[in-house]
Amino acid sequence: MRAIDSPVPGRMTPWQWVQNVLFYIHIALATILIGAWGLVILLIDRQNGGQRVPDVWLAHLLRAARWHLRLKVEVRGTPPRHDCLVAAKHQCFLDIIAIAEAVPRRSFIMKREVMRIPIMGWFAVRAGCIPIDRTKGKDAMKAIAAQIARRMEAGRLGQLIIYPEGTRTRPGERRPYKHGVGTFRNATGLDVVPVAVNTGMFWPRKGWGIRPGRAVIEFLPAIGPGADHDAFMIELATTIEDNSDRLMAEAGLSR
Repeated sequence: MRAIDSPVPGRMTPWQWVQNVLFYIHIALATILIGAWGLVILLIDRQNGGQRVPDVWLAHLLRAARWHLRLKVEVRGTPPRHDCLVAAKHQCFLDIIAIAEAVPRRSFIMKREVMRIPIMGWFAVRAGCIPIDRTKGKDAMKAIAAQIARRMEAGRLGQLIIYPEGTRTRPGERRPYKHGVGTFRNATGLDVVPVAVNTGMFWPRKGWGIRPGRAVIEFLPAIGPGADHDAFMIELATTIEDNSDRLMAEAGLSR
């Protein structure tokens, strides 16, 4: 497929731009209010508050997208509930929200810089997200694998979400997959659940110019242990990319 920045035909109307502005004002205020409420919840319930606050915030963001932007998210397949790695196509902020909201005990492997985002970056740490220092290469991978193993032993892992391409991509764009997800799979023996998306068809990479419609995230059959590293990486990339292409074609992206 041909990678493009504006996959949905037609120019944004002035009202759609107003809707975008109202949406961002709404979620900024909601983030402040939910964050303040969350501090109280964490004082009351330190054990479960780290997941409860993101539960409310994620659900509210998706509702706000429906209210202001007429943008809905359809979840296909079966979101996992067991300890696993969730490897997803990444096109925009919407797929982060949608995948995280769909699973019961989410956490992410994410750039250290994301953890510094006011309010929700701090709650991401409390929810169990794992920061990665990309400058440390293999040492960073070993440290993360060790953290995953410790959380599995303590029964605190849940669904660990990883973006194998390492960055957002435009609809129709493919990038080489980084080998971290394969390294963590080999080190832990966890299933890997692929996720295909077409979210970039409606929500641009930079976040402005969001359009109405029905975005789709699709949880695909898990890839269990067995295949060697290289075979696994090929299977994972093929599964995610081919199914994401299918979803984007449904939304109107031509080859």
